[in-house]
Amino acid sequence: MTSSTTTQTLSVDGVGSLPVTFTERGSGQPFLLLHGGAGPLSVAGFADQLASSGPARVITPVHPGFDGTPRLKELTIGSLAAVYSQLIRDLGLTGVCVIGNSIGGWIAAELAVAESAVADRRVSWVVLVDAAGLQIDAAPIPDFFALTMDQVADLSYFRPEAFRIDPVTDERKAALARNRAALAAYGGTAMADPTLLDRIPSITIPTLVIWGAADRMVPSEHGQAYAGGIPGARFRLIADAGHLPQLETPVELMTAVRDFVSDQAIASNYAT
Repeated sequence: MTSSTTTQTLSVDGVGSLPVTFTERGSGQPFLLLHGGAGPLSVAGFADQLASSGPARVITPVHPGFDGTPRLKELTIGSLAAVYSQLIRDLGLTGVCVIGNSIGGWIAAELAVAESAVADRRVSWVVLVDAAGLQIDAAPIPDFFALTMDQVADLSYFRPEAFRIDPVTDERKAALARNRAALAAYGGTAMADPTLLDRIPSITIPTLVIWGAADRMVPSEHGQAYAGGIPGARFRLIADAGHLPQLETPVELMTAVRDFVSDQAIASNYAT
């Protein structure tokens, strides 16, 4: 799949000027694909598959601070949502499906809250994939920064042995360290905003919540809370996946996304 990577400076209310790097694949139905703490590589393969599966223009931003990109220290998850709201407008996109994994799902939830409140809505569908962001006292998110990478793998995957990371080179180790620092700046150790659960009922955009049954980084109680809090949201559990279904079960995830968008588009057309 041919792709192109661009760095574009955005002017964002409340943020200012900010360079954002993003990769585009394919053409057609626009998808905004937001990575989690594992970084852009964790969604690159899925972006290729999604763009190849049908007419799709898949846009995958790099959250500022990841992969060596510059980050304003004032940036938060909420302001990242504002950044991506501006990006889709600068690109002239409408009818966007936003897919977010982990903290990318948290950003997607904040973007859905914001887009639900504006007349010039550009987002038509939201897919939250093992999304962080909610404070669920009965099922807290483990402190990622207190874990070894082996422990992270054990908690993150249905088949952890297939995904254990050996950074190998000093350059790769440094890149992972920078990504961890960016993740800490955005999410802290709790990876949650105590106010978000009370705000998601304002979302009026069709939402699909997808969770890997083996996810012990962000337990499925968080997915149930997202689905229960967002009016009309659907919940789907993937049996053979953990925190990153796009890596373990990409075909099942892609099929779920495609079916959801198609069903909602048909329902919308029928309603009109």
